[in-house]
Amino acid sequence: MLVGITYDLREDYLAEGYSEEETAEFDRIDTIDAIEDVLRNLGCETVRLGNIRSLTRRLAMGERWDLVFNIAEGLNGFGREAAVPALLEAYGIPYTFSDPLVNSLTLHKEMTKRVVRQLGFPTADFAVAQSSADLKMVDLPFPLFLKPVAEGTGKGITAASKVVDSESLQTVGERLLQLFKQPVLVETFLPGREVTVGIIGSGDRTEAIGVVEIILRDNAENEVYSYVNKERCELLVEYRPVNDELARSASTLAVEIWKKLGCRDAGRIDFRADADGIPNFLEVNPLAGLNPEHSDLPIICTAQEIPYATLIRRIMEEACLRAGLNAPWQAVRALRV
Repeated sequence: MLVGITYDLREDYLAEGYSEEETAEFDRIDTIDAIEDVLRNLGCETVRLGNIRSLTRRLAMGERWDLVFNIAEGLNGFGREAAVPALLEAYGIPYTFSDPLVNSLTLHKEMTKRVVRQLGFPTADFAVAQSSADLKMVDLPFPLFLKPVAEGTGKGITAASKVVDSESLQTVGERLLQLFKQPVLVETFLPGREVTVGIIGSGDRTEAIGVVEIILRDNAENEVYSYVNKERCELLVEYRPVNDELARSASTLAVEIWKKLGCRDAGRIDFRADADGIPNFLEVNPLAGLNPEHSDLPIICTAQEIPYATLIRRIMEEACLRAGLNAPWQAVRALRV
């Protein structure tokens, strides 16, 4: 099986002059190395395709692959995570992870919350501000929490993201509007514990593989899982495996949300508890980071004693099953560790 690997390499964009924060969602070379090593050990022949610009050139030159292992995040627009899947679908090439519709929806946090709430799942009350005037019209009780509507990896989130009055709402909101050139999501601040649920599977094969609680250390930015805390997570964050009532409730919600949104293969869903201890949906990541040591999903797998190679194999098994491909390492079987 010939497997192409699509990705956005952080060092490439840094060399083009983009900032550390602008490239925060992109992958390090050791992530690509780790994925490729597992694929080769599974008996796949691999080719590194890189970002969408490189993929486009190679498709135009006539190159084709049996399957593409896609972790490309994209650079611009609300549809940036959908760009590579859409291009591959145009050429009839199967790929890992979710389709363009899911990737576009879930990147836009406001739209995702609207759908999740319509489906009957708990999520914090919210408003969206597209201008300074919109910020003045927000009618939600303080404290509130502000973040860009379509960013990941904590981009735009700092200790100042929790606001306690109209003045700070206006100041922080205007700064985010100016910096990220996109609407600002304003949410009721949830005071409880924050957990992230690891998911593997698609449809009826979906399962929650584990839950970790985000514990901020004393030297971390207070109260928020911020950009700085995520970037320096080895020093600032403890990822504590939990299996209590909150974790079990979040797992049940995560599986149902994952299935109803149509997410595929593997990813994460984040929750934070409200004042009554009820887990509220924060966001879903259907294109989760896969660095073996730095990314949340592999961290969850490690906590559950699921080897990194098993995670990658199960992602591939899901994609092969969906595409009707015979996996080179074995017949696709029941997807259980």
